[in-house]
This record gives sequence, C-alpha cells and structure tokens, in this order.
Amino acid sequence: MCSIIGCLHSDSNLDASITLIESMRKMEYRGYDSVGIATLNDNQILLKKGVGRVSVVNQKLSLNDLNGEIGIGHTRWATHGGVTELNAHPHLSAEDKIAVVHNGIIENHLDLKNDLKSHGIIFKSETDTEVIPNLLLSILNKKNEIKSAVIKTVSKLTGQYSFIAMLKNKSLIGVKNHEPLILGLGPDGYVLSSDILGFSKNVNDVIYLDDEQFVIVNSNGYSIYDFKGNPINLTSTKLTKTFETWDKGHYDHFTIKEIHEQTSTILQSGIHSLNEFNTFFNILKNSKRIYITGSGTSYNSALVAKYLFPKIAGMNIEPILSSEMNFFENCFDEHSTLIAISQSGESADVLNAVAFAKERNSRILSIVNTTTSSLVKSSDSFIGLNCGYEVGVAATKSFTSQITILYRLLEKFNPTQKTTSQLNLVVDAISKILNDQKPVIDICNKLKDVDHLYILGRGAHYPIAKEGALKIKELTYIHAEGIAAGELKHGPLALIDNSTYVIMINPKDDSSIYADNISNASEIKSRGAKIIGISNEYDQIYDYWIPLPDVPKIFYPLIEIVPFQLIAYHLSIERGNDPDYPRNLAKSVTVK
Repeated sequence: MCSIIGCLHSDSNLDASITLIESMRKMEYRGYDSVGIATLNDNQILLKKGVGRVSVVNQKLSLNDLNGEIGIGHTRWATHGGVTELNAHPHLSAEDKIAVVHNGIIENHLDLKNDLKSHGIIFKSETDTEVIPNLLLSILNKKNEIKSAVIKTVSKLTGQYSFIAMLKNKSLIGVKNHEPLILGLGPDGYVLSSDILGFSKNVNDVIYLDDEQFVIVNSNGYSIYDFKGNPINLTSTKLTKTFETWDKGHYDHFTIKEIHEQTSTILQSGIHSLNEFNTFFNILKNSKRIYITGSGTSYNSALVAKYLFPKIAGMNIEPILSSEMNFFENCFDEHSTLIAISQSGESADVLNAVAFAKERNSRILSIVNTTTSSLVKSSDSFIGLNCGYEVGVAATKSFTSQITILYRLLEKFNPTQKTTSQLNLVVDAISKILNDQKPVIDICNKLKDVDHLYILGRGAHYPIAKEGALKIKELTYIHAEGIAAGELKHGPLALIDNSTYVIMINPKDDSSIYADNISNASEIKSRGAKIIGISNEYDQIYDYWIPLPDVPKIFYPLIEIVPFQLIAYHLSIERGNDPDYPRNLAKSVTVK
C-alpha cells in the first residue's frame, strides 16, 4: 500500500512542495520504501524521487526546493518492481506531459504496456503505474478533452486503484476505484489525499469520493463525475482536527506511545450512539449463523470471539480469514451475518470478504476504527473503536479496543457479566504492567540474539499467543510461533532443544488449564529449553517470570497481550530496528 497526495494552491506564492512533504511525512506509515514529488512550474514538470524515508530523501535531494503551486507526491510500499529510484513515484508520461502517483494494482498493466509499446511508447520502470500517464496521454491526444479522456482511460484499467494525475494545464485529476481518495477544501486551495492525516491544518472541509468516481480540480474549482461521466454532487463535511495525534509527545516512538495510550483507549472503545450499538446487537442476536473475519491482528481478535462467545453468550461464532473467504461459498445466505473487524476499514482482503458475503445476501456488521471508511459504507451497522489514529504499523491499541468491544457485546448478551463496569480494573492492571517494565526489559536482553520463539496458550489465551507472536515477528524479525499448548506433543516438541526459549501464557483463571500448562512446561524444560512464564502466580518451573496483576478471570486475554507488545517493542530496539516502521510492512494493506 502507498500514500498519494496532490495539492493546488490558490496563491502562486505558496509552493506545493512544502505541503506535499509535510503530508507525506504524516502518511509515511502507509508506505516508506521510497518517496517522490513532482511540481509544475513555468509549464515544466519538475520531478525528484529516491529510495528511503521522507526525511532521508528530502535531505539528500532537497525536495522542498521544487517550485510551483501545484504538485503531487507519493510514499511507496513496493508491489510491482523492486525498491529503486526508477520505480519510485511519481511516474511521467511520454514527453513528460503528465505525472501520476498511484495506489493499488492495475491488473491488466502488462497488456496495456505491450499495446502502448507497439505505438512507440518507451517505459522506464517495472511498475504497473507507468501505464496510467501514458494511457491517459494517448487518449487525451485524440480527444483533447479531460473529462472524456479520463472516462476512456478508466474503462481500460482493470483492478482496484486510486491515482492522482497532474496535467500541464494546471489541473489535477483524482480517480477512486476501491482505494481511498479524499478531496480537501480550504482557504489555500485544494488537496487530494489517500488519508485524512495527509491534510494540513488549512483544510477545513473534506469530500469522500465513492468508488468509480473522479474529480477534476483546477483554479476555477472542482467537478466530480462517475465513471460514465454523470455529474455527482457530494456533500462536504467538516474535518475533525486530529493533527495532534501525529505528535509522539515525550515518547521515542509512536509504538510505545500507543501502547501506553491503551489505559485510556480501552475505556473509550465502542462508545458510540446507543441506537447504533443496539442495532448492531439486534442484528447479531437475530442471526441464525454468525461468521467473523479479519486479517492479521484483526483475525486474532476474531479468534478471541470464537472462544468467548460460546462460553459467555451461549452462541457460536465461526472465524474465517478474510483472504480465505472465497472457499466458504456455501456458508453465506440471507440467514447469516458476517462481522468484519478492521482497523483502517480499507484492507482489500476484508472488503473483498464483505463483498463476497453481501453477494449472498448476508448481513454485514463491522468493528472498525475509521468510521468514514469503505467498510463502514458496506455495513448494515458498525461499532467504532474510537481509539484515535494508530501510526505505528504494528497494531497495539486497536487490538485491545477490538477485544474490549467484544466484551461490551458479551455483556449485552449476558448482563450478569458486568464487564463494562469492571474495565477500570483492567486499566489499573495495564497501568501496573506499564509502570514496571523491568521484567520485560531484562528478558529482552536475553532474547536479543535468538532466532526462534515459541508461545503457548490454551483456550482464549491461544489467540493471544498468536497475536504475541505476530507482534514479535513484525517488530523484531525473529521467527515467533503461537501454538495451542495442547498441540505441543503433536509435532512442535520436535523443535525444542537447549537453545530454545518458550513463552507460556498461564494466568490462574482455570485450575485444570493452569495445571496442564505447568505439565507442558515440565515437558519442555526436560528438553533443556528455557521457560518464560506470563502469569499472575509464580511457579518454580519458570526460568523467567513476567507477573500479571490480578483481574476478574474473564479479562486476562485483554491484559496479557500488553507484555508481548512491550517485548516486541523493547526487543526491536535491542536489535537496532525502527519499531514504528518495520521492514516490508505497511499499516493498511489495500491491495490483494
């Protein structure tokens, strides 16, 4: 996934490059392999781009020296072609007449490229993006009218994409087709962005383009059309000022800041209009079959629901990986409901899973942080995480917010649980863990050179083992595997030797499970491995112990993830990684 930005200032004394760089810096969590900007000055497109983070490329190339009141910018997460300067965006058409930045995938780019090559067009990169400016130019040369040229261009493109094109007549074209694109309005002119965070403080109102729509922006204003050319009148909304969210405050990284923010975000999670929450609950309550889907961290939340709902609400929920949804065609009909969990609400796999279920007349419910997202628009009802922007690529506070909403729903099904009234106890417990990180830091010093980690959990603790392993993989690049503890003897025990560290999630919330885990620990230790226990009770079988504060038994999954978040963070620092921007990853994966 990538971030795209375009701006047209109404004041010729304002350089677009300054706005573009600031916007790209804030959206860098969406992609940070390479960066580039293009501006238009004296009827000439000026272009600079390079490999690396925004600050690095700007320092090297002085991106901010590019003049011109109109420009486009891009931070890349590579999909087609390696991470090279040539593959970095923006990309130019033949004769340098059009510049384009693009997010998504053009699935038929090879066919389009071959056709354009047959007409003498020379391509300079390995990307699918480069076909867009060349295709647009070839059509514009024939039609000589922007609107009809855009309509003809998008009719030839296959895939899910958004792009911004800059033309030499001082126009910007923004096209949305299943990838996010928003138009910002302000006293200084217009901004097109793939993310709300991309807007400056001077943007007051925004217009969310729908799929298969495009906007033409110039000094006279803007016009929005659908892909058939029909004029579209979209209402603007006031932009909620969230720019302070992009400030790390006194923390070294966004990731640790967001880990600490969980003491407040858990209490805010799911706080929504009562009518919306009740609508969500009533649809769920009246469903004959319930499925729940997500990707990555959100799928681990779905797994928690699989364990908690039968036990507390007496109802079954079947989790399905979003990317695997098409293998479950016969599960969905008008009697089924799909709960989709997503932080961004723009993840391609989740949106495709939702579309798959909707085609079969299923009801759609969503648990999502971005309430203006495509997922919300596709849902019959939704509950917002309300945890604020999460800039760190590895999900932390969004995960605990997702789990908290599950607890809030469980209380609706079973009021005797009184989960909401006890969330303060959870927050107090998390505060205790955060206030004494020494056990975690000491363990990270032991683990910094290991190649493999194994994490064991039973019942609702098994999804936490998977999520803990995912956090460690994402931030430390250590191979970590979450394992159902009962499966240890069915294969994974072969991996255990005297160089192995095993983390065992073992709160004393069920005496038989606790005893079974201690038995597993004995088996592991007899093979020479070291045991790290995460528990509210010490046992001599542990070589190292991370204590958990006591909380009501049901809540342990919500607090025991925090030590893993801290392990992943501190271990990434020990290994010299940047925890906010792990290699090869982007915040929201909007491509298949």
